[in-house]
Amino acid sequence: MTTTINLPKIMQIGAGAINALPATLEQLGCHYPCIITDSTMVRLGYTESITDLLNAHGLGYGLFSETMAEPSEDSILPAVALVQREKYDCLLALGGGSAIDTAKAIALLATHGGSMRDYKMPRPVNLSSMPVIAIPTTAGTGSEATQATIITDASTDEKMLCMGPGLMPMAAIVDYELTLSLPSRIAADTGIDALTHAIEAYVSRKANLFSDQQAIAAMKLIGQNLLKTCQDAKDLAAREAVMLGATLAGIAFSNASVALVHGMSRPLGVHFHVPHGLSNAMLLPTVTEYSISSAPTRYAQCAMYMGLIDNIEDEDQAHQALLNQLKRINQTLSVPSLAEFGVDKDAFFSTLPLMAEQALASGSPNNNPRQVDKHEIVKLYEIAWES
Repeated sequence: MTTTINLPKIMQIGAGAINALPATLEQLGCHYPCIITDSTMVRLGYTESITDLLNAHGLGYGLFSETMAEPSEDSILPAVALVQREKYDCLLALGGGSAIDTAKAIALLATHGGSMRDYKMPRPVNLSSMPVIAIPTTAGTGSEATQATIITDASTDEKMLCMGPGLMPMAAIVDYELTLSLPSRIAADTGIDALTHAIEAYVSRKANLFSDQQAIAAMKLIGQNLLKTCQDAKDLAAREAVMLGATLAGIAFSNASVALVHGMSRPLGVHFHVPHGLSNAMLLPTVTEYSISSAPTRYAQCAMYMGLIDNIEDEDQAHQALLNQLKRINQTLSVPSLAEFGVDKDAFFSTLPLMAEQALASGSPNNNPRQVDKHEIVKLYEIAWES
């Protein structure tokens, strides 16, 4: 059996990597970029650091700074029109996963037209679009190295998953120094998101030898450094490790897929506006405990790669160590329960059947080690509420 691997054409990684942006544009033959970002990046000065680099090299540019935390198709259409009107030749996606996902969708529609529903799974996006250069400012989503984007259909509240090699950024600039001013809540949520990517890629039914190596490396880097980065913002070695781990986890799940945690977390974002990384954190211990019996060795190995045990001779002990650590991470990083986050109990329970249907429709649960139906997903949501 063969595996097709998709990666960015160029990856610049390490402290100060952002300074390679002009050279990266030159390598790609791009001369007129449009920056896709949000108002926070503008306010914090990140956008200015990019424009200073471009100005210093005599490059013109455009700016769209109205990306949303949960991008909808309606929110990206003004940017699509801007890119087409001004004839930009590439997009610079600056920010977290939402900005990068938004840029991928803008590039797709600006190049090929149509609506995002035309490109949702199970139809793969094989069409090449205008180049996207991803510049992540969070250590978590891995979107800079994935062939996926998630865009909400505002008319139905459906989070549409679009995947395929045509959505892979042409280049990624992974500079951990861009994460140093992250608020602790965002650092925690995105870090747990990255850990979820690594674990789910490793236990996925689509896992392969290549994705395994990326997932293993990611679990080692994130599992042993996540709490350090959130508890001591000055620990630069830990911050660098988590940033690289997040990118490797992105490569892993882009080539193996995520599973049940992600399938269940997306509806929480749509209906109750729970940030993606936070909803993953809320679900990860519950879904892991449910799934362990169908991939006992793989989950035991996760505990070992995260540095929780020395070997997997006693798989039960390894499983307990993994579950204890996932709960400890949530407790230490103050991950709230759904009730503590402010989700109304009656609204939550009345929406469970719809959320279960949407989780299954995403396709991600099909990759889970333990298969699940609508009734079982409802039960898992109920357990997550209690925990």
